[in-house]
Amino acid sequence: MGGRGAWSRERRPSTRIVGVEPAGAVSMAAAVRAGRPVALHEMDRFVDGAAVRRVGAGPPRMVQAIGPELVAVDEGAVCTQMLELYQVEGIIAEPAGALAATAVATGVIEGIARPGEDGGDVVVVVSGGNNDVSRYTEVVERSLVHEGLKHYFLVTFPQEPGAPRRFLDRVLGPHDDIVLFDYIKRNNREEGPALVGLEIGHREDLEPLMARMAASNMEIERIDPHDPIYRYLT
Repeated sequence: MGGRGAWSRERRPSTRIVGVEPAGAVSMAAAVRAGRPVALHEMDRFVDGAAVRRVGAGPPRMVQAIGPELVAVDEGAVCTQMLELYQVEGIIAEPAGALAATAVATGVIEGIARPGEDGGDVVVVVSGGNNDVSRYTEVVERSLVHEGLKHYFLVTFPQEPGAPRRFLDRVLGPHDDIVLFDYIKRNNREEGPALVGLEIGHREDLEPLMARMAASNMEIERIDPHDPIYRYLT
């Protein structure tokens, strides 16, 4: 990538060059800001081809010489783009290979046209098809969470007949689907918690779902996607 950037900067100096990193591993941006390689305290390893805790000494010097813009994209958006590339274009891309396409598709690069819009020529490098098929489930999961279509809740059910039926009747909408139901344990004779995963039909269905939960008088706690416990669910 550095070689392509150096060639473009030398032969076509007016070319706008953008480098893309995963949001959970912005080690290059951190090095450029600090003027030297620095180690990230926390990082998401999902985009394994681009997720490094500390970049080497050489790459930041090349980035400074080329002078690209640096942007970051969410790992969930990368998953959505990987699925889009495969289902629409028939392209198998590993997470790192889909970074540039994700940046264009999500509009994080200011001033360029998104797919389907009029604008100048945009060259997107899609590199790397080393995608382990066993990761497909995780890719779909992360994409659904990013798109706001999958959510997890802790639901406390009273230990009495008909309690799950009331949850189905009072809480779930016509397009809501239970994709996970894990009854954790019976804490006492009166109630017991369950981990419930719901997939909704549209992002806009979440607000009505939350309203029905509040009106149900049931003890329901939504697990925030930014909560560390979410790592064990996705």
